Amino acid sequence: MTAGQSLAEGAAGIALLHLETGNWTAAQTELRHAVAGGVSVAENASLYYGTPALAYVLATADRPGLARARATAAMGTATVTRQRLDAAHRRIDRRERPRYAEFDLIRGLTGLGVAARRIGDLDLLRDVLTYLVRLTDSTDGLPGWWCPHGPNRNEAGPPGGHSNHGIAHGITGPAALLALTLIDGVTVDGHPEAITRICQWLDTWERHTAGGSWWPEFVTLDDLARGEPRQPGPLRPSWCYGTPGIARAQQLAARALGDTTRQRNAETAFAACITDPEQLDRLTDRGLCHGTGGLLAVAQRIAADALIPISIGPLTHLHQQTKTTADESAGLLDGSAGADLATAGTTTSWDACLLLC
Repeated sequence: MTAGQSLAEGAAGIALLHLETGNWTAAQTELRHAVAGGVSVAENASLYYGTPALAYVLATADRPGLARARATAAMGTATVTRQRLDAAHRRIDRRERPRYAEFDLIRGLTGLGVAARRIGDLDLLRDVLTYLVRLTDSTDGLPGWWCPHGPNRNEAGPPGGHSNHGIAHGITGPAALLALTLIDGVTVDGHPEAITRICQWLDTWERHTAGGSWWPEFVTLDDLARGEPRQPGPLRPSWCYGTPGIARAQQLAARALGDTTRQRNAETAFAACITDPEQLDRLTDRGLCHGTGGLLAVAQRIAADALIPISIGPLTHLHQQTKTTADESAGLLDGSAGADLATAGTTTSWDACLLLC
């Protein structure tokens, strides 16, 4: 794979930073690096890699000279997405379980839906939403998003697979996209019902402590049998898997459904999370994925939509005080580009790639 075309780690993500901050010269340089080795329209193409990643970034650059590149990237994104949709529907027809790379934000159809929304291809977006609605239907007593493998695709997982709840790789990613599009007015048959099914599942696994609510990162068949997750309490308050990302998805779902009780619950869970020193101490880097940058980006969006006052000043200070590590890259998800974008505010929608808006 050519790293330059990676939104997560390569030049495509760095170009996004420069486009958002108005450094057109630097953005041009990074865009050239992003396409220097070719841009993928193969099976590995996704929101975070290849043509869809480039389409997402170019949507930020409203310059006449890039019109042809935007059109080409949009066409490639449509081709990749329709191929992936066909394969996913065939898999559902066979009543097989999905790998999370089929539907997730980072590599799957939720991310491709984000790209379609970004470039304004509403027909393609509706096709993705139709698939996501179908994904929420139960199969043999388990939710349709139940994966046959474990939460780490490179390691042997628990027997019987798992339900993943992280916004990066789990069902809260589809929930957030379904909610955002319902708020936008871009709808398909069964749209609100699908959001409700996901929310009801998360309600089953919500846990309450003196410090506030939290949700397990995933549950297994053993957890189902016990009726209790193996996770003993909230872990790192990251965007990718922790309470912040899940709470934002719940807040968006609540807004889409007009459920103020659910919205207040999600916001209260987030507020408890960001005032818990034990949780905050687990953040050791500045990145978007699982560091202070991601927490701050989530906080900005949650606070802007909140029914209850949420102070994010301490999180801004925490992010600014978190030191750059020796192995920090220049990329978007784990590196300095994302860390810098987190402090750029939310005057644009750069963070749509995190399903925050």
